[in-house]
Amino acid sequence: MLEVHGLRKTYKSGRREVEALRDLTFTVDTGELVCLVGPSGCGKTTLLRCIAGLLEPSGGKISLDGHEVSGPAPGLAMVFQEYGRSLFPWMSVRDNVELPLKQKKLPRTRRAELVEEALGAVGLAGTESAYPWQLSGGMQQRVAIARAVAYEPSTLLMDEPFAAVDAQTRADLEDLVRALWRRLGVTVLFITHDIDEAVYLGQRVVMLSSSPTVVQDEVTVDLPADRDQLHTRADPRFTELRTHVYEQIQQAKLSQAL
Repeated sequence: MLEVHGLRKTYKSGRREVEALRDLTFTVDTGELVCLVGPSGCGKTTLLRCIAGLLEPSGGKISLDGHEVSGPAPGLAMVFQEYGRSLFPWMSVRDNVELPLKQKKLPRTRRAELVEEALGAVGLAGTESAYPWQLSGGMQQRVAIARAVAYEPSTLLMDEPFAAVDAQTRADLEDLVRALWRRLGVTVLFITHDIDEAVYLGQRVVMLSSSPTVVQDEVTVDLPADRDQLHTRADPRFTELRTHVYEQIQQAKLSQAL
């Protein structure tokens, strides 16, 4: 489904060059949920923007469904961290969710069906006429997720989408993402700085090094498919996996310091 091979990204400012990504290689299979973690400033968002076709790589290749990414792909949707900036405050919840569907030139009746289904799936049925500023932060992020789901993407990119919400809301949204992923069969690449979140959500966790970034390690999360916040996090295997990922991140930080 998604293949990143030898990806490089260098930022240039005058005569100065900063290498953000160096020879990044990994794959995500169709229908897989993969989490990426790494030290702060390691280029996680840069990586995701390159995959989304929003940023041009300096080298390497990104392929989605067998086609090289050279711009925003039609079967791809993205959920950003700052939901307040990704929603239009002067537009209703319905209009925010419907907006990308107009770009697909879908009939009005089909657009209405998709909006209704998506809002129902994220637990926001009945909020169609509300405005984002009338909703809590967690509800606004649900609107952003509904907009991505309504688009019916084959691949969903999520850039630290729960970093700005409280712990209880974050737990609810984590369970929502897993429920939607299992229900829709969409491929998900989830960027997070939270190690526990990565282990709880993912089928695999890919660990990135400090900048300039490479893939430092990856681990298969062999926890039961049915997960919940109480029992999964109390599982000794969860602790083992979390410890492994944490050790890799600490090693990456140490390498940067040296």
